[in-house]
Amino acid sequence: MRRHPRGGEAGGREVTKPSAKGAAVGRRIGIGLMYGLWRPRVLGAWRVPATGPVILAVNHSHNIDGPMLMGTAPRPVHFLIKKEAFIGPLDPFLLGIGQLKVDRTTADRAAVTNALGVLEDGGVLGIFPEGTRGQGDFASLRAGLAYFAVRSGAPIVPVAVLGSTERRGRLIKALPPLRSGVDVVFGEAFEAGDGSGRRTRKALDDATVRIQDRLTAHLENAKRLTGR
Repeated sequence: MRRHPRGGEAGGREVTKPSAKGAAVGRRIGIGLMYGLWRPRVLGAWRVPATGPVILAVNHSHNIDGPMLMGTAPRPVHFLIKKEAFIGPLDPFLLGIGQLKVDRTTADRAAVTNALGVLEDGGVLGIFPEGTRGQGDFASLRAGLAYFAVRSGAPIVPVAVLGSTERRGRLIKALPPLRSGVDVVFGEAFEAGDGSGRRTRKALDDATVRIQDRLTAHLENAKRLTGR
């Protein structure tokens, strides 16, 4: 990990540039684990732009959703992950595979700088727009997704992870049964802004409404497509 080219401190923490090579390693680990332990069915992965910055907006109903996407997305992903997950040996591991630590209790300037840096470098930023694990229905979105999309101009690809909460495993209750099927459905990329380039509060609020409509429609379509 090295200091971000914008450098210095942000919010009292040193701003370091997430490792693109580390994210590529994380993707290989995710592929091995997700396909080795479960049977993911991936639909529409070709909709993710092959190059350039992109934001993957993922519904979140189970802790496995992030790793599942890392192992099934066609490109390495840098996820914004709550700081509470970076405990013990997981802290250097997650940082080493290019994931981003975010403090959800405050305006985390370091996390914002790192996330924008991923997009400026043409990378893939993964976000759970609901902010926390819940019903996974995109019913309540935080403003962060709209900010990153409007500020960077990166397209958003909606992603629905379905089936991770349908049953509990026999050996590990907190995980889906081994070799069970999980569907990962990628939607059409879209622009969140209105084309004006404005980043006012109203512009972000309007973008959030547009984003929620698109994400909700994609989730409903993914359920029809998969029969979930």
